[in-house]
Amino acid sequence: MKYNLLIILSVTFLLFGCDQLTNNQPKIKGFSFENKYKNSGFSLVYNDQLKIKKIDQRSLTIFHQTLKKKSYVKITNPTNGKSLIAEVKSNTVKFSPFFNSVITERIANDLELNLKEPYVSIILISKNSTFVAEKSKTFDEEKNVAEKAPIDGIKISNLNKNEKNKKKSKKNQKFSYSIKIADFYYKKSAQNMIKKIKEEVRLTNFKIIQISKTNYRLILGPFSDIKSLKDNFEKINSLYFENLEILKNV
Repeated sequence: MKYNLLIILSVTFLLFGCDQLTNNQPKIKGFSFENKYKNSGFSLVYNDQLKIKKIDQRSLTIFHQTLKKKSYVKITNPTNGKSLIAEVKSNTVKFSPFFNSVITERIANDLELNLKEPYVSIILISKNSTFVAEKSKTFDEEKNVAEKAPIDGIKISNLNKNEKNKKKSKKNQKFSYSIKIADFYYKKSAQNMIKKIKEEVRLTNFKIIQISKTNYRLILGPFSDIKSLKDNFEKINSLYFENLEILKNV
């Protein structure tokens, strides 16, 4: 049945304009079509207890499961708008597909992420783009400084920085996330996809959102806690969707 669904998904995406990789992309010179990867979701902040390949906590590098090694990404914290450029160190490290990346403490600190909800947006940027060319010098300078800086110093900086303001803002924030399955050209296509998914897994909390006259978004959720979000993500991910995203406050 999963094999049949995989074929149906592929044909449906081709015929009805599923557009997970090209929506809301910045207009950057040199940004080729195959590089228009975008994903929003939770990152995994590296620590020594993780049973995966080690990563330098001072570096502006990440682990990713599909992006090419040594490619550049722009990582943004949607909550405060802070962003930075990082480099993919490896795409062979195994970690839960629920996380869209493994990031360092340096990145988490610079973006001022909530470590209980490390939600980020990742966009792949071509090395030939003017955006990367303009930022490359700054990136190299920051990388050199980080490599010489003591790890403990970075940790202390993160714990003390704007801690009072963070606590106040967290009180007013509620956990509310949904899983974006796909965008469709026709509403009927989204409805048919719901039927096919239900034939494979027991999921019921679907919603179709009309983005425009020719864009219907199929989502699962919302979820009010990270456990139910992760459980449902793993169920829908078992059907081999290419680029599931996690959306906040849909």
